[in-house]
Amino acid sequence: MAVKLKVKVGDTVKVISGEDKNKKDNTGKVQKVFPETGRIIVEGMNMVKKHQKPRGQGMPGGIIEKEAPISASNVMVICPKCGQPTRIGHVFIEGEGKMSRRKRRVCKKCKAVFDN
Repeated sequence: MAVKLKVKVGDTVKVISGEDKNKKDNTGKVQKVFPETGRIIVEGMNMVKKHQKPRGQGMPGGIIEKEAPISASNVMVICPKCGQPTRIGHVFIEGEGKMSRRKRRVCKKCKAVFDN
């Protein structure tokens, strides 16, 4: 069963729980979202080492570092307007055309609209 996430690809988030919480720079962009499991991949966070076997002529083997998924509940979205980690609210905005009412994400602190 898929989980409804308030985080989308491209959002800047701050890690608020887990191993990367106390890192000097614990913010990053969301690279991938997995709604089936409620997890996300954040750029530069939760780095793991993977032992990779050589796969073909130009692909060397070795130990590579890559991002592993973390729970979406361990991050807070950073508002682009006020620059603070915030909770996400929803509001309906009236518009023109076929789909006149659209649901948008908003910052709970400054009420700035995330999605255009």
